[in-house]
This record gives sequence, structure tokens and C-alpha cells, in this order.
Amino acid sequence: MTTTSRHYDSDRALHLLRLGCQDATATFRGDQEPAIRHLVEGRGRLLVVQKTGWGKSSVYFIATRLLREQGAGPALLISPLLALMRNQISAAGRMGVRALTMHSENTADWATVTAQVVRHEVDILLVSPERLGSDAFRETVLSVIAPSLSLLVIDEAHCISDWGHDFRPHYRLLERLVRRLPANVRLLATTATANDRVMADLREVFGSTLTVQRGDLHRPSLTLQTLRLPGQIERLAWLAERLGELDGSGIVYALTVRDAEQVAAWLRSQGLAVEAYTGQTPDLRRIELEHALQHNEVKALVATSALGMGYDKPDLAFVIHYQMPGSVVHYYQQVGRAGRGLAAAHGVLLSGVEDDTITDWFIRTAFPTPDEVHQVLSVLDAAHGGCTQRELESAVNLPSGRIQQTLLLLELESPAPIVRNGSRWQLTSADLSTTFWQRAERLTALRRDERRQMQDYVRLSFGDHMAFLIAALDGDPTCVTAPTLPALPTAVDPHLIADATRFLRRFSLPLEPRRQWPPGGLPRFGLTGGRIPVDRQAHPGRALCVWGDAGWGDWVARGKYREHRFADALVQACADLLDRWRPDPFPAWVTCIPSWHHADLMPDFARRLAQALGLPFRMALEKTATRPPQKDMANSVQQARNLDGALAASLADGPWPSGPVLLVDDMVDSRWTLTLAAWLLRDNGVSDVWPLALAQTTPDT
Repeated sequence: MTTTSRHYDSDRALHLLRLGCQDATATFRGDQEPAIRHLVEGRGRLLVVQKTGWGKSSVYFIATRLLREQGAGPALLISPLLALMRNQISAAGRMGVRALTMHSENTADWATVTAQVVRHEVDILLVSPERLGSDAFRETVLSVIAPSLSLLVIDEAHCISDWGHDFRPHYRLLERLVRRLPANVRLLATTATANDRVMADLREVFGSTLTVQRGDLHRPSLTLQTLRLPGQIERLAWLAERLGELDGSGIVYALTVRDAEQVAAWLRSQGLAVEAYTGQTPDLRRIELEHALQHNEVKALVATSALGMGYDKPDLAFVIHYQMPGSVVHYYQQVGRAGRGLAAAHGVLLSGVEDDTITDWFIRTAFPTPDEVHQVLSVLDAAHGGCTQRELESAVNLPSGRIQQTLLLLELESPAPIVRNGSRWQLTSADLSTTFWQRAERLTALRRDERRQMQDYVRLSFGDHMAFLIAALDGDPTCVTAPTLPALPTAVDPHLIADATRFLRRFSLPLEPRRQWPPGGLPRFGLTGGRIPVDRQAHPGRALCVWGDAGWGDWVARGKYREHRFADALVQACADLLDRWRPDPFPAWVTCIPSWHHADLMPDFARRLAQALGLPFRMALEKTATRPPQKDMANSVQQARNLDGALAASLADGPWPSGPVLLVDDMVDSRWTLTLAAWLLRDNGVSDVWPLALAQTTPDT
């Protein structure tokens, strides 16, 4: 992989730009052409730091085409955003660049793409950083490209810096790849956000001779504003009132999947064309939603960070944050989607009481603790032949996500103390370096500093926000001009507040039944692992609210822990939910999960609910053993095992009423209690079991 000097043809480059833009009058922006010339002529490694919408993809696609036309080999692009680069890849196709992708959302195409790479039919291969961790990719694809590679492109290069480890940890593998490249191999790194600390990190990786092209961070078309509206209800009301008044279409960002879905549902109830876009949205649906936003067929997408860097819509008229992001880097990336091709656009950050709780959770869970690492390594040390992740979940009381993250981060260490062999993890002879813990401490402190910086941003006066962001990113804030738009009103319509309150009290969450017993089963019940027979499963159920949330969440928390009795208003709310839900066949009687620590809490509530529904109540289940609270069990396997033998059907008062039953519980987390209770009821002749919980305790993030 060596660099040969190539000729730069400015007329040909401009022609390619116009083909890609579909604009016969298009011209290069700022430093675009010097960047392309730098790459084609092989002048060394280049870092391009330019704001969102500047046109970084045009640089590497045009450079690739010019190099290929002169007989150079293919290019390789590493990006975490391939699923959002559909527009850019279409533009590459118009330039005659054969661009193919390999990432987690097109696995069915990998064999075809690999075959085309082998046949040298690909001009630029775009892969996600996770591919670098695959032996198969390195052996069948990378080894084919490497000898003739003309250009290596690293998109979102700030992820190589230490802040990116929890976004896409496999960027650490990319760092090692870059360090092994000869210094004269063409390399382009691109990003929209790089403060001085990140720049220093990138220079350390790419070398001191790195050429840096750093543009102006100011976005004069973007009017920034912050509003402190602590309660969810006030923010929902503000969104409903203001969104319809704004021109064009845009994005509303939320920190969790549940919030995105809830906000979207609320705005739809107010007559706005809005959809949710999250990491749980199916791939094909994501494409449909991106197309709808692109063509202004929706007013907004309410999105998590799943719709972030890489989405290209120059006429995006607004970006509104429902909650405060954890860092200036994240915020600048997301708000920077707005107003790229418009004279004026809004970037509004709403903040509430839950912001710090959510961001603190992300900070605390970014790295495993020493105790968590010790538990995982101890189990692997004692296991002959290693363990699968599910076997680790059986052995240690840690959340599944924590175990998975621990395994991944340990595997990416160099030297790595563990290695994966198929689905099994094994110890190596290497010890975990102390630098792992030093990095964890440094990054945790950095995240807390970044959060404090965002808290300062929230408190700014109108007109001060752009300068603050640019200064925080170590740019020049002296060039900032006054906002082009007036501030949006901060007042909230009291009628909409009332509507939002009613909405939250009607908004329920689905409870999907579990369909598989845990590995190893539940031996005290004589149940082996594997599929739960359909005639022993619960039907899909409902949760009235999220624990502690606005609407009914606070009522549930107060009733459970302070008053030790659930209010009559919650009884009526559940009766109203049943009226909207209308499960078919409708329950003929009501039972409940026994209260583990407050014997009368759930029977009292279920009796009152049964009375409100005009149905009989029967205590059909009983505790048979005292176990730790389910909330103390950290993963699904541990939660299931905790219930093994602890619950039984109760027929002491005679036969149960016939027909379908409504199974009521106060809080649901793992769903194992409801799953086991439904199995017991159906195993004793109940035809249908409909679960109903007052609160869901752990909304998905």
C-alpha cells in the first residue's frame, strides 16, 4: 500500500461535483477543492474538520473517482453511519463511483459484496468499524483490498478520541490499523466536532505531520434557544403548540426510546404528522421514515440518537431537544442537522427534571466496575472451555447489557485478557492492564465535566448560545452574528397542559409475553429451558404508566411506598384502560400477584378493580418461599431463577371462576413473575390470561 503521485484535474473534479449535486451551476465550497487536490496528489494524511453540511462526502467520493480513473486501487471508508448515508451513496453513483456497504443492517448482502470486492468491481467499500473485529472480514475482504488500497477514509474521526469509546468501541481497532499503515498511504479523516483535546488525540494517532483543514464552526442560519420546562407535561404542551407554528419539517430528539414513542404519540393526538424513529424501529421502516422526512411528508420525526450524524436534509427547518444531551459534542452534532440549506432555522433545547438522572445513568454505566470485571473473569477462569454470555448470566448477578459491554471492552484491550471463540469466551494469558482503569476514571470525570458544561448552556440568555458552543469546541466565537430569528415564546397554553395531563393518563405501554424459559429452565417446577408452549403463555398485556413518571407514575410510587394503598383514582384509571384496550375474550374474573412485602397491597387494589369492572375476584396464587426482591436480580436468568419454586396456584378456597382472567401486578420489570403466574394459571385450566401492571419500572433507553 504505497502512494503514487497522481494528476489533479480541476475541470473533471468540478464536473463530478455537479453530477453528484444534480446542479449544473454548483461550485466547490471553501476548502473542498484543496482537500480533494491534497488527496489526489498524495500530499500526506489529512484531517478535515468542517461543520455539518459542508460536504465532506463529496471530497472523498470525488477523490476516489479521480484516483480510479488514473488506475489507482479501491478506497476503503470506515463509518458508523452507513445506514444513514443513502443520499451520499446515491450522489456517488451519479458520479460513476461504485460504492458498496457492509454493516449490521445489510448482512444479507455481505456475500454478494464480498464477491464483487474479489472481482475488483468496487471503487469504494464502506464498512462499519465493527467489521474490523471480524476475522472473516479481515481474511476475505480486507486482505483483498489492502495490497492496492488507494485511500483510507475515516468518517466521524472524533470517535478515535477517547470520548467515542461508548458510542462505537470498535474504533479502538481502527486506531491500531492506522498505526500499522505506512506514513505515505493516503488517509483522510473527517469530523464536524473536534475540540483541542480531540485534535491532540488525533495527532497522536495519525502522526505529527498530519495536515489539518479546520473550518469555521459558526452557523449563522441557526437560531439557538434554551427553555427550562421541568415537567414532561409542560414540555409536551409547548411542543404541541409551537410545532404547528414552525415552517417546514424537522427533528425532535429524545434521550430514550420510550420518550420518543410517547412524544410522537402525543403530537399525533394533537393532529400533527409525526412519527417515532429509534434504535428499535425496523430497518425498512427507518428507510420509509427517512424518505418521509426528506420529502416533507411528516412534520417531524421524534428520534433518539439513532437518527443523528449522517442524516442529510439541507432544508431541515428545526431541531428541538425534548431533554438535555450529555455533552456539547453530541448537541452540536444533532442541532447542526438544521438549517444547512436554509437562511434561517431553529435549534431549541428544552430541559427537564429527568435530564440529570438519565445522563448520570449513561455516565455510571459507560464502564464496568472493578467488581463486575472480577466476577466475569473469575467465572471464565473456573470454566473449562469458556462460557457463553448466557452461561455468564447464570453465574453472575449482573445485567445482561453490563456483561456484554464488559466482554466487548475487555476484548478490545491490547493485549486482551479474554478472547472469543465462536459463541464462547475464554481467558488468555494476558492480565488486564492498569491503563484500562485509568482510562475509565479519566473518561468518567470527562463526562461529568461535559454534563456541567451543558448545564451551563441551558442557563444562557437568548443570543449567547452559538458563541458558547463554538468556544466549548475550541473554535473562534468572535465571528458569531446575532440570531436571524426571534426567540420562540416560552409561555405554555394551560388548556394544552390539561390535554397533556389527560394524554399521559391514557398512554399505556405494551407488555409482551415471554416465550422462552431461561437456559437451564426452572427445575423446582420441572421446567426445562426452551419455548413456553403457546397454551401456557400470557396474552400481550398493558402497563398503566412508567414508574415515577408524570401522569400516573407518581401516584403509583406514592401508593406503594408512602401510603401503602393505591388510590381509588388508580382503580378508575385501570378500569378506563380496560375500556380502551378491550382484550378479546374479555376477562371474566380478576386475580393478582401476591404482595411479597405488603400482604394486603395488591389484593386490596385488585378487589376494588374487580368491583369497578363488575367481575369476581379470587386470590388464585400464593407465595411458597421468601426470596430477595426481583429488583435486586440484575439479569433475566437471575430473575427467573429467583422465582423458581416461590409461587404456586392456590385452590384452598375451591375452584376458580371459569373463563379468561385479568392478572394484576403493581410493578413489572423482567416480566418473569407475570410469565410464571400465567403458566401456573393456564396449567390449572384457565383459558386466557391478560396481564395488567400499574407501572413499568425500567423503560428501554
